[in-house]
Amino acid sequence: MGVATSSGDPREQYLIRYAGSFAPFVVERAEGSWVFTTDGRRVLDFTSGQISSTLGHNHPRVLEAIERSMRTAVHLNSWMLHEDVLELARRLAELLPDPLDRTIVLSTGSETNEFALRMAKVFTGGFEVVGLTRSFHGLLAGTNSVTFSMGHKGNGPLMPGSYAVPAPYCYRCPLAMRRDTCELACLRLGFEMVDAQTVGSPAAMIVEPVLSTGGVIPLPEGYLAQAKQQCERRGMALIVDEAQTGLGRTGALFASIAEGVVPDFLTMSKTLGGGVPVGATVTSAAIEQACVDAGMLHITTHVNDPMLATVGLAVLDALEQDDLAARAQVMGVYLTDALWELARRHEQIGDVRGRGLLVGLELITDADSKAPANALGAAVTEECLRRGLSMNIVKGDGSQTNCFRMAPPLTVTHEEIDLAVSIIDEAITACLAAA
Repeated sequence: MGVATSSGDPREQYLIRYAGSFAPFVVERAEGSWVFTTDGRRVLDFTSGQISSTLGHNHPRVLEAIERSMRTAVHLNSWMLHEDVLELARRLAELLPDPLDRTIVLSTGSETNEFALRMAKVFTGGFEVVGLTRSFHGLLAGTNSVTFSMGHKGNGPLMPGSYAVPAPYCYRCPLAMRRDTCELACLRLGFEMVDAQTVGSPAAMIVEPVLSTGGVIPLPEGYLAQAKQQCERRGMALIVDEAQTGLGRTGALFASIAEGVVPDFLTMSKTLGGGVPVGATVTSAAIEQACVDAGMLHITTHVNDPMLATVGLAVLDALEQDDLAARAQVMGVYLTDALWELARRHEQIGDVRGRGLLVGLELITDADSKAPANALGAAVTEECLRRGLSMNIVKGDGSQTNCFRMAPPLTVTHEEIDLAVSIIDEAITACLAAA
């Protein structure tokens, strides 16, 4: 029998701490943009849960889909298919350009990326995978090896053949160059470094259209297209991870497709489930056939489960009927404009960046050095939460803790954005006064 700690706090007595400490409250319920606690507080959630409740917490369409699934079929043997799985695959094929027309329904983003990596290795016959510094693709064995923002400490060696190229962090260019003249040197030189280390077994490159956990860094214009060219020259597959950017959040249905780039694999998760663990990996018929011919095997307990597909269909319905991608674009401009106005009052705000309703605000100590204001970032995070606003502070390289990531639901209102910006303003003022 386990021995309870003396604190009496069940979080300390019974739970494994998996990412530092827990929030200083317990949640009773959540609705829309708000989380309500057991001690009578309400907190404005500018993280959409784990950036997954893109329709808002407990959206009626998602609840109805869950209820309907419970009356029909929640789970089946992996070789049995429910009609909603077939319909979701059809809908995704309609939304995506040719040749992306083959789908597998999975759960988390880690799983969708892990499967894409497995398929890419089977398809190409190689094993070497290229990622970006400051990236986050999951913490499973394969995905952790190409997650270069965190998660390596204490886990032993990475998968062989894992390479990183410099992230295009224009505000802090790793090559000290100017964006208007660099011609994406970080990508070109990054692949030259890969070429110097390769053993001649290339498989894939995996990339996010916005390096979200890495500090909300949007890929510069033309980056994805050049990345695809680099892959094609080396016989590599391009995997685009749209877990956080897909299905409306950036103001487009898919950020990569909006740039005219069709990857070999497109993965989605968070935004497909509306708070329920739903994900999908999509590829072409040619790649799928080649992998089947090569004897590919991948079975998980909840692959192509009915409930996942039923919820995914409900989310697609809401996105299309309420035109939430267009709404995210408009509300994202409203949010970034408000944050830039805030920057004019606080010299500690060094940069505001993002796409749609995935926005980053970076704190610095001074404009000349651009030194990360890590202590201020931690203090402002705590003060915002005390005042009723929850938002992430992301650790792009394991040491910098000065970029706030804001990803409110796509249904967020002007009034809620105004309140969030007001709380940030008050929190920065209070923390500077107390310093």
